[in-house]
Amino acid sequence: MRKLFIAAFLFVSSFTTNSIADIKMGIILGFTGPIESLTPAMAASAELAFKEASDSGSLLGGESIKVERADSTCVDSAAATTAAEGLISGGVAAIMGADCSGVTGAIASNVAVPNGVVMISPSATSPGLTTLDDNGYFFRTAPSDARGGQILADITKDRKVKSVAITYTNNDYGKGLADVYEAAVKAHGIKVTTVTAHEDGKADYSSEVATLASAGGDAVAVIGYLDQGGKGIIQASLDSGAFDTFVLSDGMIGQSLVDAFGKDLKKSFGSMPGSTGKGAGVFAKVAKAGGIDSSGPYTGESYDAAALIVLAMQAGNSADRASIAKNVMDVANAPGTKIYPGELKKGLDLLAKGKKIDYEGATGVTFTSVGEAEGSFLEQEIKGGKFKTKKQR
Repeated sequence: MRKLFIAAFLFVSSFTTNSIADIKMGIILGFTGPIESLTPAMAASAELAFKEASDSGSLLGGESIKVERADSTCVDSAAATTAAEGLISGGVAAIMGADCSGVTGAIASNVAVPNGVVMISPSATSPGLTTLDDNGYFFRTAPSDARGGQILADITKDRKVKSVAITYTNNDYGKGLADVYEAAVKAHGIKVTTVTAHEDGKADYSSEVATLASAGGDAVAVIGYLDQGGKGIIQASLDSGAFDTFVLSDGMIGQSLVDAFGKDLKKSFGSMPGSTGKGAGVFAKVAKAGGIDSSGPYTGESYDAAALIVLAMQAGNSADRASIAKNVMDVANAPGTKIYPGELKKGLDLLAKGKKIDYEGATGVTFTSVGEAEGSFLEQEIKGGKFKTKKQR
C-alpha cells in the first residue's frame, strides 16, 4: 500500500510539475477599439507560431507555451498599461505586441522595459519609437512610418494626384505619419491644401469634411483607423460628395472598409507593410492550413514576432527574460540558415546544436541596429470587392 501511495504521489507530482512548466507568453492587441476588425487574425497568427514551436517537441527540450491575451484598446494608454501589468505579474516570459504606437510606447516605457520584459510589436510604426530608451527590450517587425510615409507619397505621385488634403487621427501614429507624408508629397511637387487632425469616437464627421472640402484637392489622405474616425471621414465625404478618391494609410487597410463602402472606393489606394517574397507565399499556405486569413495587415508580422521570441529562447537555451532580449537580434539577422514559416522546428533543432540561423519569416525579417524591421511595403488598391496588392515597394 505504501508503495502504491508513493507511486501515486510521484505521478501527481510529475503531472503538476509539467503543468506548471508551461512557458507563459503574452499577446496584447486592440481586441476592442478602432482596429478591432484586424486584431483577431493578428493574434491567431502569433498563436500559430507559438503552437508550432510547442508542438515541435524541440523547444527547450520539449517545453510548451501557454498564451495569455490582453486588450490594449489601441488608444487608451492607461488601460493598456494596466493590461500589460497583469500579463507581467502573471509571469509571461515575453510579449507579442502591442499594436498601435501610443499604447505600445506607454507599455514599453512604463511596464515592459522597467521589468525587463521583451516586447516585439508587429504593427507600431511611429518614428518616435526608433529612439525609445528601451535598454534592448523593445523590437518591432513592422517598419517605421519614416519610410512608410515616403512610400505612400511615392504611390500618390504615381497615381497622378496633383493636390491632396490630409487628415490624421490625433495621436502619435497619425501625427508622425502625417508629418512624413506631407513633406514627401510636397517634395514630389504635389500641393497640400490643408492638414487637419480628427478625433476618434465621434458619431459625425461632417464638420471635419467641410473643412477639408473648403481647402479642396484631388484626393483626401486619410491617416487613421478603419473602424473609427477614418471610416467616419470617408462616410461624410461620400455623403456630401466632397471627395471620391481616398489615399489610405496602413491603419485604413482592411476588409471591413470595403464591406462598408464597396464600389465607392474604386478610385482609392494605399499601402501597408508586407512582402511578396518567398516567405509571404509560404506563410499564406501555413496560415490557410491553420484556418487564418493572412491577407490583412500585420498578420505576417505577428507570426514573425512570435517566432522570433521562441527562437531567441532556444538560442539562449532559456526562457529567462534577459536571455530572450540578448538573442533576438542574433536569430533575426544573418549569418545563418534561412528559416521560413512552418520551419520553426528546423530552426529550433539547429539552434539546439549550436548552429546559426537567419530568420526570414513571412516578411523577410532584417532588423536595423535598434531592432526594428527595415521592411518593404505593398501598394494596395480595391478590385473585386477586396484590397489587392498591385506591387511591392
